[in-house]
Amino acid sequence: MAIDWSQPIDTGAVPVDGEKFDVIVVGGGPGGSAAAAYAAMDGNKVLLIEKDVWPRDKVCGDAVGGKSLRHVKELGVKEMIEQTPHFRVTGMLFSSSNGQNVTISLPKEDVERREAGYALPRIQFDYMMFKRATDLVISNGGKVVQGTKVIEVNHDSGPQQKITGVVIEGDSVTSHAAPLVIGAGGWRCPVAQKIVNELHGEDMRDDQHMCGAYREYWTGVKNVGDEEGAIELHFVDDVIPGYWWIFPVQKGVVNVGIGMVISEQRKQKGVKKSLRKLQQHLIQEHPLFKERFADATMVKGSGKGWQLPFGSPRKGQKLQPRRTAMAGAMCIGDAASLVDPFSGEGVGNALLSAKLAVSLFDSSKHASGFPEDLAQEYMVKLWEALGPELSNSFKIQKIVKRKRLMNMFVRKAAKRPALQDALTDALASKEAQKKLHSPLWLIRNIIL
Repeated sequence: MAIDWSQPIDTGAVPVDGEKFDVIVVGGGPGGSAAAAYAAMDGNKVLLIEKDVWPRDKVCGDAVGGKSLRHVKELGVKEMIEQTPHFRVTGMLFSSSNGQNVTISLPKEDVERREAGYALPRIQFDYMMFKRATDLVISNGGKVVQGTKVIEVNHDSGPQQKITGVVIEGDSVTSHAAPLVIGAGGWRCPVAQKIVNELHGEDMRDDQHMCGAYREYWTGVKNVGDEEGAIELHFVDDVIPGYWWIFPVQKGVVNVGIGMVISEQRKQKGVKKSLRKLQQHLIQEHPLFKERFADATMVKGSGKGWQLPFGSPRKGQKLQPRRTAMAGAMCIGDAASLVDPFSGEGVGNALLSAKLAVSLFDSSKHASGFPEDLAQEYMVKLWEALGPELSNSFKIQKIVKRKRLMNMFVRKAAKRPALQDALTDALASKEAQKKLHSPLWLIRNIIL
């Protein structure tokens, strides 16, 4: 039966003051919901805290790629997605500033196995993730709260500093302790701020590794699939050094948005200074797109902007992409600065980090607190898992700033079936993606 994401989610009884848990998760987006669900499935008593109330929107490109699907399936959400309106992603279209384009398709066998990615509004996807997490947490003796914010992250300031719990404010103010606190509240997550800024005196934000983005929903856009097809990334003159996307999310509805590194956006002048105005210019005046939007209508109230923390490597930073854990706490997803610096995709990395964080915790062994050595291990393992692709995406991000290089790459991809095949494999295969981590491969296929 289809899920009605317009209805409230009953999260049951709220915790009483002083109630203790095995794991506290701050943030109920996909990463936080996954962490809470995985922890509950491992038999932990979980407190899941969300500051908003469902249903709630989340500004995003709305794609749920192959990396996400493994976790979405494990958590029992994939079937829920397939019962709601969505768009099956079977490939990616890239276009360059000289008007050339190439479509990289997913392997046919992956599409046939229904392992293609999805695109659907985050109001739907996040609802299903949170609903599933709520069911699992409550069935394992935990609690879930909405409309509740964390007003303090508690810590032990002894010789070995350690996060010990949180103080939350909903209808009342209550305090709760747990051996492990997971920060999943976005790039301004209070857990991340406590770990990075307050306790270690480090910077959370670097505008060279932050993205500004703007999104609208449109109906009536021409030349997009109804139920399946390619999502589009356009590296056109007016947008570089960012990109413009057109992602169908269900029949007749398209997510249209633009993203740019904030440090680069601040260098722009005129219409490019405002992403909203730049998008309006593309839709109304760009020769490649104005006809496609001639009879289209923007969904009223859907225009929203936001910021994302890239997971690109920082020069001179020992911990990459930055500190994400300490005794008693780990951060995941945007709270750990894990957004892909080329594609802007963050959901898959959030789910991967959620599973990794929970896998290192053992409530019987860590009853007195999640230890510092495992916090260090988490940071090492997280970068081992994501570092190669995040570093490579950062290189590609730099390449696409240079119009000539992007034009050459799209031109070669359009003419070389072997290059298309390599990119097709890389969309679905972790092994094939390793070749993209090689600077030699990039030089050979983009420049030579």
